[in-house]
Amino acid sequence: MARESEFLALDDHALRAVIGPNSRHVALIEDAFKVLIEAPGGGVSINGGARDRANAKAVIAGLIQRAEKGAEVNEADVRAGIGAARGGGKGAHSTDPMALPIGKRGAIVPKTNAQARYLETLASCELTFGVGPAGTGKTFLAAAYGASLLRRGQVDRLVITRPAVEAGEKLGFLPGDLNEKVDPYLAPIWEALNDILGAEDVQRRRDKGEIEAAPIAFMRGRTLSHAFIIVDEAQNTSRLQMKMVLTRLGEGARMVVTGDPSQIDLLNPRDSGLAHALRILKDVKGVGVLAFEAEDVVRHAMVERIVRAYDADATRSRPTPDLEDPSER
Repeated sequence: MARESEFLALDDHALRAVIGPNSRHVALIEDAFKVLIEAPGGGVSINGGARDRANAKAVIAGLIQRAEKGAEVNEADVRAGIGAARGGGKGAHSTDPMALPIGKRGAIVPKTNAQARYLETLASCELTFGVGPAGTGKTFLAAAYGASLLRRGQVDRLVITRPAVEAGEKLGFLPGDLNEKVDPYLAPIWEALNDILGAEDVQRRRDKGEIEAAPIAFMRGRTLSHAFIIVDEAQNTSRLQMKMVLTRLGEGARMVVTGDPSQIDLLNPRDSGLAHALRILKDVKGVGVLAFEAEDVVRHAMVERIVRAYDADATRSRPTPDLEDPSER
């Protein structure tokens, strides 16, 4: 195929976003599509085959779109755009289902088509399941969405809960009050909220009861009305815990359940409430499921490679576990 060159005119802000630190962004695009990208001034020149140039232009268009929205543009955005272009999509999803807050690093917008569909599902379903590997933005986007609802007064509270099983300790053995016991388990969500709302606003809202964190066990007997509930690390809930927390939904409430079914830490993985709920609720009205894949990882390129290696090993080493209880057949 004949290699031709075309020039894209860019302003200085867009040009810096496309080129990246030490020309790292254009190097990634060049390597992905076997094109040559140069910046002679006032824009970029793309040399390569027609299809390769089109893919490179799609990625660049996505980076420009993020830059114009005030979002930080980093290597994760470039890799996400490359993955979307290879899959026949656009470098970045062109529409946002809602206006998300502006965090410390700029506007929060979906980096992949899967993230965009996730936000659309959050906006349209009372109960959303976001499942998949680490680094896909499941928890961060859920926190951003909940923060946006809270800021606009569409919910009265943001309630965050998760099982505390990783440390192998009972909460009663840990020092401090309830918040001090639970906070270490919720560090990823607090980091996300601090980035989105600011640490002072998060603390003020916690003091007022607008943001609440509690272990799964403390949800029993409650009805959560006009709240947005995040159930994190849900693969480590038991079936009974999952049923209990899902039935806490009250008037005007919405819930998102996040987790990675491949990282179950329960002594009996067959008791995972997440796997069971996905199987029996996927077709229920008002329930949405978004399954992220390894190619949706935006945390670091190495994370995607790690996830793929573990997935491949799991496929080779053992058959897919039958998570269905024989008594329910």
